[in-house]
Amino acid sequence: MVYRPNTPVNYRAYFAAALDQLRAERRYRVFADLERIAGRFPHAIWHSPQGPQNVVIWCSNDYLGMGQHPKVIGAMVETATRMGTGAGGTRNIAGNNHPLVELERELADLHRKEAALVFTSGYISNQTGIATLARLMPNCLILSDAWNHNSMIEGVRQASCEKRIFRHNDAAHLEELLAAADPARPKLVVFESLYSMDGDVAPVNRICDLAEHYGAMTYVDEVHAVGMYGARGGGICERDGAMGRVDVIEATLAKAFGCLGGYIAGAAALIDAVRSYAPGFIFTTALPPAVCAGATAAIRHLKTSTWERERHQERAARTKAVLAAARLPVMTSPTHIVPVFVGDPQRCKAASDLLLAEHGIYIQPINYPTVPRGTERLRITPSPYHDDALIDALAEALVDVWQRLGLPLKANALALAAAGSG
Repeated sequence: MVYRPNTPVNYRAYFAAALDQLRAERRYRVFADLERIAGRFPHAIWHSPQGPQNVVIWCSNDYLGMGQHPKVIGAMVETATRMGTGAGGTRNIAGNNHPLVELERELADLHRKEAALVFTSGYISNQTGIATLARLMPNCLILSDAWNHNSMIEGVRQASCEKRIFRHNDAAHLEELLAAADPARPKLVVFESLYSMDGDVAPVNRICDLAEHYGAMTYVDEVHAVGMYGARGGGICERDGAMGRVDVIEATLAKAFGCLGGYIAGAAALIDAVRSYAPGFIFTTALPPAVCAGATAAIRHLKTSTWERERHQERAARTKAVLAAARLPVMTSPTHIVPVFVGDPQRCKAASDLLLAEHGIYIQPINYPTVPRGTERLRITPSPYHDDALIDALAEALVDVWQRLGLPLKANALALAAAGSG
């Protein structure tokens, strides 16, 4: 066979065109080069084009500042010194490093479940956890909240099962879908306890009522609630007395616990089945021992210490009050999430840039596809360490930026009512 040269394909052009499309839609993202300093959070160093500058972080998901807690740092340093850095491979090859065994026991205890299984991230725990569970139940029907996180959506897709989407937090719509399904058919209801872009909370007990009545399993994502709600930090399910009613609780170690990783907790047979069948677990290197030890230290601390949770809620409430008093368009939220409505991707990015460059305040813009077009916002997350002076400075900076960009200071109630996230 004779090979004749053809016109070469310009592969780079495909990628350049994709990036140009993002820029045209004002969705191209630039990541700030930040250096967090333990003991100084929420202060950090921004390595800007003009050189290092001190900034205040207002959008971290290290909600309680546990990433700098001496107990967590101490556990990680001691374990890394004693056991080294890496895990040595997948758990199927390298076995369980002992700090990982202790971490899973701690998580099972936190959620009052028989067992827990740790993954390399919260994204993977949803993506591979949901898909594996559904595939293990023949002819499973998945019922998924319309605003579920992308990791959950991908888990549902990869399950290759029939699915039904119920309107966000709409228990009546969920009941319609459950009632229409075959009573003998396996059904899995997947939802979040706390939705991180609007800060609203699911009717967990009502969903459990429906699942029990119609014979469905429940799977709840507690990623943005674990550590921060409930007497021991078990999340919204613990706070609302529903922890024993939910079949599978999924959450993360990377937010309130200040480390890295994700997990699911549930019945021993269910957890063992996922361990034995989930590709996202089987073929992935385990978390390093030091990370596991740090996460365990954070969980143990937050099981007994209430200062972080109480201070966190008080700081969030004060931030909302100060921003509202400044006539800024704060979207209603019953939780620690403080969204400030912008409604335009270009001006949302411009607001973020001005805050960072001229006020030393770091808040990333939230644009499509994280939220629907037209509902762009700044998502503010106060921590226990944002004092009154920092909150007041934030309000002053936002007012200045709003005026310079011509954004309305007084919220348009109709626009805010229509705002929603996915």
